[in-house]
Amino acid sequence: MSDWPDDQAGGRGHGRGSGNAQPEGARVMRHIQRGRPSRPAGPPPGQVPSQPAYDEYGDQYGNGQPYGDARDDVFEPRTPRQDPYGQSQGYDSGYNTGQVYGQPNSGNGAGRGGDGHPPRGPRPAPNWRRRIKIGSITLVSVLLVTSVATYFWADGKLKREVDLSKVIERPEGGAGTNYLIVGSDSRKGMSDEEKKKLHTGSAEGKRTDSMMILHVADDGGNTMISLPRDSNVTIPSFKGAESGKLYPNTGRQTKLNAAYAEDGPELLVRTIEYNTGLKIDHYAEIGFGGFAKIVDSVGGVEMDIPKAFKDKWSGADFEAGKQTLNGQEALAFVRTRHAFGSDLERTKNQQKFLSALANQVATPGTIMNPFKLYPTMGAGLDTLVVDKDMGLTDVASMFWAMKGISGGDGTSMNMPVAGSVGSNLLWDKAKVKQLVNELNNDEKVTVSGS
Repeated sequence: MSDWPDDQAGGRGHGRGSGNAQPEGARVMRHIQRGRPSRPAGPPPGQVPSQPAYDEYGDQYGNGQPYGDARDDVFEPRTPRQDPYGQSQGYDSGYNTGQVYGQPNSGNGAGRGGDGHPPRGPRPAPNWRRRIKIGSITLVSVLLVTSVATYFWADGKLKREVDLSKVIERPEGGAGTNYLIVGSDSRKGMSDEEKKKLHTGSAEGKRTDSMMILHVADDGGNTMISLPRDSNVTIPSFKGAESGKLYPNTGRQTKLNAAYAEDGPELLVRTIEYNTGLKIDHYAEIGFGGFAKIVDSVGGVEMDIPKAFKDKWSGADFEAGKQTLNGQEALAFVRTRHAFGSDLERTKNQQKFLSALANQVATPGTIMNPFKLYPTMGAGLDTLVVDKDMGLTDVASMFWAMKGISGGDGTSMNMPVAGSVGSNLLWDKAKVKQLVNELNNDEKVTVSGS
């Protein structure tokens, strides 16, 4: 017989045993499942177990993972039980599972998608062919737009101031294209400091300092012919470029550069055509300042000077050998004549230098480099005076022809001279006629110059 009263708390013997013969039943506790041992205590506060602990049912505890059976890394749900009030509830171990609410549970077997969503497939491989195609189309589009914009920008800079339609009684044209390239002593736009630096003087107006005919053949080599400024020519009848007045031919003979000084480019073209019989298709003129700027924009031009010379009038002072000339030095080089005693030597230097300049401008290093191309085009086109019918394609053709001549694809020569009268040089009329005939027929030039 028990010493403990069996009628306490309705015969249930809370905390003091029971007088019944049957053992007291287990109390129902929400955090302990019937028939399973209680969970061992976790590590002391502040201590983290070196590896997860498991009970004898294979359940992990103490590290924030769910309390349940670990079979193939998938937790099986517990069988719901009935609470004393008859409502079905899921098993609650009383431990925090470590799951962040609102995010998928990585251990619920639903794959990468979580919450029962299907797993996300592998990222598709990039379509390189499509990317290259799109990139190529974009690049071509950018180049096309840039090229068109550059064309209109450059075309707008050309100074189309010479009207060859005012030239009267012109000869018939032949094969190929003939350019008259003129270097004038124009000082327009130059400051006093620039005039002093370049040794140009301060004379008003402008005169021709150099004149060349460039024949660009349709089939065959190109030809560059220098016309000495002291050439003796006849001034023909002409119509005034500004006044429109007709001036008759009086048989007056003078130096070639006087024609330009008298009535500008139109009379110069008329005089050359009358004395040679060769039609001039296009006219291009550049002044002192523009010439020096072009040379500087390409970083100078390399020249091989055969012998040293000096000229106080042009400022030339050169040693023999290869050297790179800047704008100031280049202008002195092409203008020097007092050091040679003849204008013929100067024209040869002018041809040599212009060919070298064209050869350097018309290179991939300049054309494909916008940091060189745009300054070069800007410097040249700002001071380049052309005829009204001349376009950018004609300018490009002119430069490419000069480049070809410097590379040996063509002929470079002076106008054939037969003597002189005073200080004026007399052309050899027979050779001039033969030369013009070969040019008009795009034949190989066999005439030798002076």
